[in-house]
Amino acid sequence: MSYTPSPRPSFDQPTYIAYEQTRRHMWGDPIAGEVADWIYVSSDKIHQLVFGLPRAGMFRHSDAHRTVFASDELYYVLSGELLIANPETGEVQRALPGEAIFFRRDTWHHAMNGSDQPLRVLEYFAPPPSQGTSGTYSRTKPLLTAASYTQDRWLTKWPMAQHEAQQSASMRVVREADLLWRLEGRDQPTPIGLLCSTEHLTVGTIRLLPGQQTEPHRHAGDECLYVVSGEVHVRLPEQRELGWFELTPGDGFYLPQGVLHQYHNGGRSQAQIVFGVAPNYLPEPQS
Repeated sequence: MSYTPSPRPSFDQPTYIAYEQTRRHMWGDPIAGEVADWIYVSSDKIHQLVFGLPRAGMFRHSDAHRTVFASDELYYVLSGELLIANPETGEVQRALPGEAIFFRRDTWHHAMNGSDQPLRVLEYFAPPPSQGTSGTYSRTKPLLTAASYTQDRWLTKWPMAQHEAQQSASMRVVREADLLWRLEGRDQPTPIGLLCSTEHLTVGTIRLLPGQQTEPHRHAGDECLYVVSGEVHVRLPEQRELGWFELTPGDGFYLPQGVLHQYHNGGRSQAQIVFGVAPNYLPEPQS
């Protein structure tokens, strides 16, 4: 089966993306396995999607569908149990809901759903496919012809060699204790936990109590977000003609670089969002 590029929904202004409006795509073939994609945003700076695997489902790679890209990637687990392997080294990592896996360019990866629930994973990918970093790039790499899912060199050395294994890992598990915390805003600081931050991609999470809101802010990169729980209102102080947007779990939102925005919890319970910004998180210095 030949390779079919995924859809690339892009927008030229702030855009609300309801779950029902996401672009559906089926990645893979009989050899690599098939993965269901719900694609929210694929701009010239960032790619956001949710992918799914059924119970015990798995994806590998094939000649046409090679899983090695020229991007930083973060997988945030929404449901199920993600078992992810680097088939080139035999490394295997595990992430549960609310945890993430991060890896950098040129990392081969296969994934499996290790639970009896459907696996849903929120993925951020930058630089994005529009920059030639996905299928086009992967087909320039030598085909990996043998896959390993074990690292026998740690046998007879575990857990004594745990630190050494972590230092040499190509994939990082990011749990609650691993977040880089920031208090952003001067008058009403908002706790923001960063899951990763590189020169290409920053991904973080924000939890808002009922009635709580962030201060207006902007980034020197495109931002896209996903509502994990609760009711989140997106406000655009400099574009009041667009009104405000009400998001519920499964919905997303796209913000072009430099757009001033703020988030508000308009519901009765805690709200959580996960967001990605690429390439630069901090706003441009004011001249």
